[in-house]
Amino acid sequence: MVRCGGLVVLLGVLVLGTATAQQAEATFGCEANPTGNPIGGGEGYSDIYTSGDFTVGTTAELLDALKQAQPGQVIFLPDGVEIDVTGWSAVVIPPGVTVAGTRGLNGSAGARVFTGKLPSYLFRTGGDEVRLTGLRFEGPFGGTDRISAHNTFLWTPHYGTEVDNCEIYNFNHRGVAAGYGAANVRVHHNYIHHVQRSGYGYGVRIDNCTVHIIANKFDYCRHHIASSGAPGCSYEAAWNLIGPNATSHHFDMHGGRDRGDSTDIAGDWMHIHHNTFQNPNRAVAIRGVPSQGAEIHNNWFAKPPDETVYSLGNTRVYDNVHGPDKTPQEKPLKFVDGKPVEY
Repeated sequence: MVRCGGLVVLLGVLVLGTATAQQAEATFGCEANPTGNPIGGGEGYSDIYTSGDFTVGTTAELLDALKQAQPGQVIFLPDGVEIDVTGWSAVVIPPGVTVAGTRGLNGSAGARVFTGKLPSYLFRTGGDEVRLTGLRFEGPFGGTDRISAHNTFLWTPHYGTEVDNCEIYNFNHRGVAAGYGAANVRVHHNYIHHVQRSGYGYGVRIDNCTVHIIANKFDYCRHHIASSGAPGCSYEAAWNLIGPNATSHHFDMHGGRDRGDSTDIAGDWMHIHHNTFQNPNRAVAIRGVPSQGAEIHNNWFAKPPDETVYSLGNTRVYDNVHGPDKTPQEKPLKFVDGKPVEY
């Protein structure tokens, strides 16, 4: 098999040189992007497969390859392939297997895998270290209507799942969902959009695990990132571009009142830095108290500080800029009983 370029990842965090890391820390928003690959993936992405252990071009071939593939093997979908998986549900991707396409290579949009129905979830990981890269995944409905059926692109309860350089859209409930056994999940350099069903609509959903969400482009989601906020929930969101369209606040962490568990816990921790929020909706809503704290810094927010973040406590907001003129945040803020006060 052949890959074009490479991306160094250590423990779910993109590795940066010291000088680059210092430069990024002194900037605001996603534009510095020290990852070495374009935000949202696509043209210019360096880590692209051009062949694999299985080359598939039809629905039957893809299903057969998923049944046969062993850890370390690659299922490759060439440019121009379109695979209709309507009627599929909970299709298992075997442990250690990569499913890859050519999105971003010589103008390729990547092979398209699409469904015309609303399964509860389309794919799920069958074990650790599954990767999906360089493909387009299209669901059947990208609107806001509260229809009874709802669906998810990928559910992973396993270690080391990686989703990168993909376009994921029209899955009305959840794009990528991780939890209940997942760890070190990495969602990076994707374009995730039109995941916006009323009452749901989560681009990335986190339950009882840690997810690193790096250098993605989000648009037309209800919450671009969301979590149940149960103990064990944590996420880093960095160098993401949040587009101008959304139906609610962008990054979310539920609290105990949402779960009805008689606590005020809103997950373990959150680290939100170097993101650009183009939409004027509230950027971050933490509906409780993160047990280990939340750090929100070096972002570029559309709205002023007192309209940008909500939290019930244990949250620090500092060194951000606001509005089209990048007005600096004057003083660090913390939260007491849901109200921002100077730190």
